[in-house]
Amino acid sequence: MHDDERPQEPKQGNGRARAAGGILVALGLAAAKFKAVLAVLFGLKWLVVLPKLLLSFGSMFLSVLLYAQWFGGWKIAIVFVLMILVHELGHFVTWRNYGVKASLPMFIPGLGAFVSAPPTGTPAQNVAAALAGPVFGVGAAAVCWAYAAFLGEPSLAPQARFWTSCAYIGFFVNLFNLIPTPPFDGGAIAGAIDGRLWILGIVLLGAWVILFWHSPFGFVILLLMLITAVPRVLAMMRGELDPRGSGLLPIQRAATFVAYIVVILIAVAGAAATHTQRA
Repeated sequence: MHDDERPQEPKQGNGRARAAGGILVALGLAAAKFKAVLAVLFGLKWLVVLPKLLLSFGSMFLSVLLYAQWFGGWKIAIVFVLMILVHELGHFVTWRNYGVKASLPMFIPGLGAFVSAPPTGTPAQNVAAALAGPVFGVGAAAVCWAYAAFLGEPSLAPQARFWTSCAYIGFFVNLFNLIPTPPFDGGAIAGAIDGRLWILGIVLLGAWVILFWHSPFGFVILLLMLITAVPRVLAMMRGELDPRGSGLLPIQRAATFVAYIVVILIAVAGAAATHTQRA
């Protein structure tokens, strides 16, 4: 072998070593990045939140299927479910603003939806969260009504008639939810004002059930009233529950009463006007 060829052997060995080293470094970097990505992924809250999101949206989809059958169309069913969602987001956002870990809205097809929260809020926060749902819901109905007015006269414009019907449903559903008896929002609000208002709520709800006794929904409402409202009223009458024992200050109770009446009046006026327009 010539002298000028001898250095070529170590060069080849060094080249292989450098190539192997480069591959190992690359693999090491890839492993480090993969490990970092896994650490980030498993550290994210979405792994916990994702099942809740799927359950929430799944229940919403089932509600759309049911209401589409009831209302005779997908379009109004989707709008109706979205209005219920806005109502529940009123509770959710209010609770979250107070630092209370409320659950995502969960739909019960045919019965609306609910947001659950641990009993950690103050009395004022509790009643504010209860009021926020109907306020958001009436606001959503008002938006539908305003859009219908933008489209034109309901008797002349089919789309205006559709959105007026959506507004009516929104006003009526939130008004129904304001009946002062458990398990409705109106029951929580009335309990914060004066628990004796539950008696009025039971009378109103009982009258509604009598008028619509043939409806399966009426039977469910009657069952809910017997399970939730009647026992609390009986306990109150036995003196086991202070009818004004919500914990609110007098000024807070007065403000709650005024807000409650105002929301009811807006819902009544909106329902009456949209019912007339869509007729």
